[in-house]
Amino acid sequence: MLSDVMEDYLKAIYVLQTENGPPVSTSDIAKEVEKTSPTVTDMLGKLADRGLIDREPYTGVELTPEGEAVALEVVRHHRLLEAYLAEHLDYDWSEVHEEAERLEHHISEEFERRVAAALDDPDVDPHGDPIPSADLEPVSDDSVGLAECSPGDHVVITRVSDRDDEELAYLSEAGLTPGTEIEVRDVAPFGMITVHTPAGEQSLPEEIADSIRVRSA
Repeated sequence: MLSDVMEDYLKAIYVLQTENGPPVSTSDIAKEVEKTSPTVTDMLGKLADRGLIDREPYTGVELTPEGEAVALEVVRHHRLLEAYLAEHLDYDWSEVHEEAERLEHHISEEFERRVAAALDDPDVDPHGDPIPSADLEPVSDDSVGLAECSPGDHVVITRVSDRDDEELAYLSEAGLTPGTEIEVRDVAPFGMITVHTPAGEQSLPEEIADSIRVRSA
């Protein structure tokens, strides 16, 4: 049996691998799980000893097939719970992440099956993040960060990061939600990105733009 903390680390590595590709650095993992680098280094040693990650000194880590399977199951639980909380319990999309974090390690496979059935087996959670299938196949993602786009690009928002409640509230108010088509109007050298949305123009700091994933419209 793995501890909840171990599962959290595997999930964090999976998310970082999905966004940036392997290997994943210790510093990035530390930021994701909000722990110090020495604490993360100690945990990575334990995960490597169990055959859940491959570890290259001074380079980073990558999930093994066994580690990826564990991570995919936790991610599936988390994103299904987010969808259920939003759709059936009237949670705002800025509230579901923390609740799902508390519950994801403690639901049974039968509960997972019933939640998925109640939601008609959704493909994405409220933030647009893809939900792994029941057979835990890795999920492909062809999106790019909004900050990587150029003026004149017409794109559709596919995903937004669920890591910051205040950012989610801001994006919701600005109408920058999954499925929204926008045009990149300007990318300023000091980091502001201006986009045209159905509700008008919005100027976004680069750190906000970094939390938005898009694909070509």
